[in-house]
Amino acid sequence: MRRYFLDARTAVTHFPGIGRYVSSLAQALVPLLYDDEQLVLLYNPQEPSQWQLPPENEKVQWLKTAVSPFSLTQQTRIPSLLKGAALYHSPYYLMPYRPGVPTVLTVYDLIPQRYPQYVSAKARLLTNLTTKLALRTADHIIAISEATRQDFIEAYHVDFGRITVVPLAPAPTFKPQSPATRPPCNLATPYVLYLGINKPHKNLPKLIRAWKIVQDQTANPAILVIAGAWDNRYPEAKELAKELNVTEAVTFLGAVSDEDLPALYAGADLFIFPSYYEGFGLPVIEAMACGTAVACSHTSSLPEVGGNAAVYFNPHDPQDIAHTLIHLLQNEDERRSRQQQSLQQARQFTWQNTAQATLNIYRHICP
Repeated sequence: MRRYFLDARTAVTHFPGIGRYVSSLAQALVPLLYDDEQLVLLYNPQEPSQWQLPPENEKVQWLKTAVSPFSLTQQTRIPSLLKGAALYHSPYYLMPYRPGVPTVLTVYDLIPQRYPQYVSAKARLLTNLTTKLALRTADHIIAISEATRQDFIEAYHVDFGRITVVPLAPAPTFKPQSPATRPPCNLATPYVLYLGINKPHKNLPKLIRAWKIVQDQTANPAILVIAGAWDNRYPEAKELAKELNVTEAVTFLGAVSDEDLPALYAGADLFIFPSYYEGFGLPVIEAMACGTAVACSHTSSLPEVGGNAAVYFNPHDPQDIAHTLIHLLQNEDERRSRQQQSLQQARQFTWQNTAQATLNIYRHICP
């Protein structure tokens, strides 16, 4: 029996993105396992979680441990749990650095290095050190996009052959919605949607400036909806909306439940994503899976995700963002065509494909 240990201690509320990845991957891996393979999930029962892991059965075992990824004790406690493991897969760079078994590591982006204003100098130093340790430990590395693979090759001199691109995917709940389904929160329609946090690399101030240009140059009745978790350290977008007098044309919706997201995406005339940098850009493919036309930055991983279905702009130029918005909002035939292309593009990204590619790596390391 080959037992693949997937570290699910990050499938907790503290790690929203990684938690979604671990949960979705685990669920998709189980049906693909051979009879002589088993998935063992390391998890911490003391940590709250919004993610569902596959239930225990003959192919799945849950292994409890109260050791946090932030604790130094994991350096001895976790390796002691890996006895009999064919492989250990860590979805986070804070991990045991001498696990004693073949190891796979998933990496996402270099945001702490590219945007140092997010963290202190001490935290940047620690992040860089632990990332180097994790990369050195891993027998093989999974990058969620080609852009991420190139970033890690350039920043950490990772050998090309040690790092494989395995993209993410939208959850099955992201799909076209019935026309009778109302957008959540009683939103007025029509609307253009942005979904994501408001950290500086998401580029919301330039989106607000672009929306001001749209308002000044057209009579389009659409509102701009900015949804997602809000970090109060970065109030610039709300302040700029007031300064430019577009508060009536911009709605800051805040966090939205997973249950409401498909209807929110599907109800939008257009999804806009002006980010400077993304390891993958999951909201783009989620919007596409819901059949929504997408306009996004031509930077980092986004062209990989959006393919030929998205319309691209220069995120540093509010005029270019505005021109793209105006063009799509004034051309219904173009939007409808992009909606169909979105659905076709989204079909290329499934968790079954992600799980199969991941399992192929497991089997290569543990033939």
